[in-house]
Amino acid sequence: MEGSFLSELTLKQRFIASLERKDVDKVPVCSVTQTGVVELMEITGAKWPDAHYDPQKMATLAIAAHELTGLEAVRYPFCNTVMVQTLGCTITEGSFDSQPQIIDFPCKKKEDVEAISSMSGMSGHMDESVCPELARSAQGCLTIPQDLLESRRIKTVLEATDIIKNRVGDDVPVIAGILGPAGIACCLCGVKNYLRWCITKPDVLEELIALGTRVCTEYANALFDHGADAVVIIDSEAGPDLFPPPLFKSMIMPHYRSITKEMKGHSILHMCGDATDILDNMADSGFEGLSIEEKVDISYASQVVDGRACLIGNVSPAFTLLGKTPEHIKKEAKQCIEDGVGILAPGCGIAPHTPIENIRAFVAARDEYYREKKG
Repeated sequence: MEGSFLSELTLKQRFIASLERKDVDKVPVCSVTQTGVVELMEITGAKWPDAHYDPQKMATLAIAAHELTGLEAVRYPFCNTVMVQTLGCTITEGSFDSQPQIIDFPCKKKEDVEAISSMSGMSGHMDESVCPELARSAQGCLTIPQDLLESRRIKTVLEATDIIKNRVGDDVPVIAGILGPAGIACCLCGVKNYLRWCITKPDVLEELIALGTRVCTEYANALFDHGADAVVIIDSEAGPDLFPPPLFKSMIMPHYRSITKEMKGHSILHMCGDATDILDNMADSGFEGLSIEEKVDISYASQVVDGRACLIGNVSPAFTLLGKTPEHIKKEAKQCIEDGVGILAPGCGIAPHTPIENIRAFVAARDEYYREKKG
């Protein structure tokens, strides 16, 4: 793409070109993680917890983060409980400034996983010829709905996708976030079982990861069918903070490659924590974008990834966007661009009490960076 054309790119064209590692006039500035903040809720009337469960309010709050702060994409939903509640986890509904949280999970012991495996035809990997069907553990607590996409929470997000696309048109990128296969597995069996089983019962844990891969892929493709331009797979539970890095290549990578091979649209992997030790594998996973938080050094990550994926990040949402001055935010954001990010973004979800002024400063930093570079 030549210079004169680059300046005429729409937000969506620039975002997709960046994901595809093509030349752009400037890096996009957006969030590929959650964007709901209290100030936006007050302005729009689309407040948590209702905006987690009502498609109109979800769409309104997500669009507000684009229209009122300048973020160059619409990103939704605002929590990671959509899929796991559908599969049998019990959650709290959240409050005006806190997201829904898991308070109980279905797979207390390995027999619960074995029961679901035998009833759904899984043996390490789900049978690709079988759509998700009704299946229950021996206690009847873990469920795969017969029509996954008609379940209440998933249907809400799909309806919100329709609303967002209708309201913003085709010039603004629409980004949906869903929990990844390791995240789904961890939520279904609980953190203690997850940490223990990856060492003592890896075959049992792989059953859950395989289930997560299957439903994650089906859900992602439904989002694409409804108009999402990119889907972010949020899978921090596969990162070094929880999962042993030596097992990442053998237990996680095959599932990532399956997801990216089957996904119908642009793909991003988000990994919280210090993902430095698995960056090389992440870059070979098939995801076009890698969203990393501030614990990862961008300049080092750029060397490791070496053009195999678009680096996304990684201004701290808690320490910088929430708590620092606009001037400090701009300094950190400009350094991220200088260090090699392909898309400037927060390193993780934006904190609910982040001031709109700070998000606007974050966006403004991108344009200031390029003006300063021109001298």
